[in-house]
Amino acid sequence: MKIQTKIMGELDVDERQIIDFPDGLIGFKKFTEYALLDAPQKPYFFLQSTELAELGFILLDPFLFRPDYSVDAADEAMVSLDVAGPEDALVLSLVTVPPDGGPVTANLMGPLVIGRKARRGAQIVLTDPRWQTKHDVMAELAASRK
Repeated sequence: MKIQTKIMGELDVDERQIIDFPDGLIGFKKFTEYALLDAPQKPYFFLQSTELAELGFILLDPFLFRPDYSVDAADEAMVSLDVAGPEDALVLSLVTVPPDGGPVTANLMGPLVIGRKARRGAQIVLTDPRWQTKHDVMAELAASRK
């Protein structure tokens, strides 16, 4: 399948890279189909809308910099994603890279949970006060290594 991206131009993606977000993402409800791509810079991923070339997100595995991270999603959300246990889910955080060179931050309050088998995802909102919308990735990585 060919998709258009703003940053990488036209890409040929495998159907297995397509993730359906039936409810869209917060702020982008009408866009429900995305391609999950490896970003040029590891360990990041890129989530590209197949419906709008200008809509793409940088993602990161939150467990890389917060080993204590946990996602306590409602059971019904996990069932709809065909997630029976942690091994069935891919959890990713939306990342912000400020143009002014400020700290790269990750949203741990609103992670994306993707059911690996069904290739269906959802953005969930966590109520645990430890998780905020802006966590400094490098600062938290350094703190986790102490």
